[in-house]
Amino acid sequence: MSKTLVTYLSQTGNTKKIAEAIFEGVEGDKTIKPMDEVQEIEDYSLIFIGFPVHSHSVPYKTEDFLRKIPPGKKIALFSTHGSLPGGHLATEALEHAAVIASKAKILGTFSCRGKVSMEAIEVLSKSPEHKAWAEMAPSSQTHPDEGDLEDARSFAKRIIMLTQD
Repeated sequence: MSKTLVTYLSQTGNTKKIAEAIFEGVEGDKTIKPMDEVQEIEDYSLIFIGFPVHSHSVPYKTEDFLRKIPPGKKIALFSTHGSLPGGHLATEALEHAAVIASKAKILGTFSCRGKVSMEAIEVLSKSPEHKAWAEMAPSSQTHPDEGDLEDARSFAKRIIMLTQD
């Protein structure tokens, strides 16, 4: 019998919301836990791993978790970010996560916008290299929205179908 784990790192609640939607989209024997509460991963046949994009990359705690994934383990990655959908900053973070977990079998990735704290936007707006991002980030304040949550549920169902082939 296959078991699925949905795990995530979330500081503002955005990634947790997406993890919960993915969890809803998974049928069967499933568990959802914050990343720092996961002790054993060997018993799971599929692991969904979620993280917020920090400084255009993968948070260290997530990097550490990804390095512990056994070779050949089936995983799916998801992230939340303040960037525009399909933007290179969010895409690069998922690509970086995939490189770290390259020994695993990555079945797919998903990302969506999540609201960013006004404090973070204010701090980053003072940095010339982050100016464009800081001008665009406030438009993420309504995310993740119901459309994002439905997309996350659909992503989970697609990944599950891939494991049944």
